Amino acid sequence: MPQSQPYGVSCKGGLNTNLNQFEMLAQPGVATVLENFEVDNDGGYRRINGFAPFGGDDAARPNGSNPILGLSVYADGLVACSGTNIYFTLDGESWLQINRDSVAGGGDNYSTFTGRSALTRTNQAQCNFTTYEGDSIYGELVITDESSATKPFYFKMTGTGALSDRTYFAKEITVSGTVYPKTCIIHDRHLVVAGDSNNPNTVYYSGTDDIDDFSSTGSGTVKLDDKVIGIRSFREDLIIFCQNSLYKLSNINNSSTIVVTPITKNVGCLDNHSIQEVGGDLVFLSPDGVRTVAGTVRIGDVELSSVSRQIQPIINNITTDAINSYVITSVIIRPKSQYRLFYTTTSESSSAAKGIIGSLTSNGFEWSETKGIQCRAATSGFNYAGLEKIYHGDNDGYVYVHDSGNSFYHSGSAANILATYTTPNFDFGDFGTLKRFNYVKVSISPEGSVTPSLRVRYDYEDVNKPQPSDYTLDNIPLPSLFGTAVFNTGTFGGTNDPMTRQAIQGSGFTSSYRIRTNDTSPPYAINGLYIDYTPTNRR
Repeated sequence: MPQSQPYGVSCKGGLNTNLNQFEMLAQPGVATVLENFEVDNDGGYRRINGFAPFGGDDAARPNGSNPILGLSVYADGLVACSGTNIYFTLDGESWLQINRDSVAGGGDNYSTFTGRSALTRTNQAQCNFTTYEGDSIYGELVITDESSATKPFYFKMTGTGALSDRTYFAKEITVSGTVYPKTCIIHDRHLVVAGDSNNPNTVYYSGTDDIDDFSSTGSGTVKLDDKVIGIRSFREDLIIFCQNSLYKLSNINNSSTIVVTPITKNVGCLDNHSIQEVGGDLVFLSPDGVRTVAGTVRIGDVELSSVSRQIQPIINNITTDAINSYVITSVIIRPKSQYRLFYTTTSESSSAAKGIIGSLTSNGFEWSETKGIQCRAATSGFNYAGLEKIYHGDNDGYVYVHDSGNSFYHSGSAANILATYTTPNFDFGDFGTLKRFNYVKVSISPEGSVTPSLRVRYDYEDVNKPQPSDYTLDNIPLPSLFGTAVFNTGTFGGTNDPMTRQAIQGSGFTSSYRIRTNDTSPPYAINGLYIDYTPTNRR
């Protein structure tokens, strides 16, 4: 009688939709579906956290049902753009409108500031933010938007404690006549802006240490031969992302040696809101995928790399003509070395909104997908206390604490997180031998009580072969940790990464496995699978 055989799989490599089924036989650790999971820094695939209303049970929307158009961590709170206004909050419970014309040189106290007339931001669209640290307590915030009808907005706040005890400075910045830039960045003591619809190829920079004056000493312009999409400071250079090319501007503080050098004329950027810095490199969405601008060992040199080949079919869906219907936004989560890009339409339901997560590992970026996070704007940054805060906003005007809690919120109501991990088909080293399957052991690291379902499918889900019903993994022992365990809820002496054994039925030449949860339980990580099978005969 044939002896049973073991087969172990370690979960690694992330989502891969770019290989055919036979190529995947050589990479059993990758996933064919990895939705609402992330590649864990500690190994395996971890179900992502949810998001919760900023302000908790007392959360308020900044501007009713108007969508969130931009967010930025500033001072000890958050700035939000919504509708035709800009707001600031300390707690998410009450919002102060700050798009006012504060003309006093010494700033306004609270009562004077709230009595000022509002600055018109007609047709305000998706917004961009940059902060000049300067010598003020919180720095100076500049906001541009993509409406082609508003000037950059300048805001500074000083003082601590209640908002009524602080001093406010706010105004519009005139770049040149009716120039309305769409994107902005602080680079080497200058405010740099670009994207004016009438001058799409021109980059403007302010005076040195004079970010609200584009005519003072050190100011100037640079005209390129391609439409500017975004600008970012990278080491000592300014990287200019154009529609079909990339440039770098060097020596901005020396008018005699300032120079613009082409990086490439064959790669462009699709959306300014896809550009982020991750692991010391700039990441952006190009027509052929997610790319990086990376420094090399040669001083002043940069390298372009494509980092999303594993999910090229998903990228193709985003970067086709349909991209014009998507609102693109992205955010980085520094402790996880993650790049998250979200794409949604203005009319799409929250539950249908999608995104991708790129986790930077020792093997480069590994990917997964999100579904159910409608993200019109997102931000991550350090507040005045040095704590990193991460937020996102949606079409309905709500602001959420991102990557927090165990549920998704749609229109203010908690919803389940549907998370799915599916393996490739395994042939166990011999595609031609029929196997009888005995049991599966799944290594799971639970962060609380979880009961995933396990689905087994044979021979590429052959409809002519009996397929077993789903199994419920309801015997995952929750380890007891000293100082945190609650009596009668954990397992004394249990491991942090328990193996749960599930007897299974069926036979086939290949088998695949799907683990899924659809609940508001805590996250868990799937580390690997151990499959016991018995070879029977060759066919």
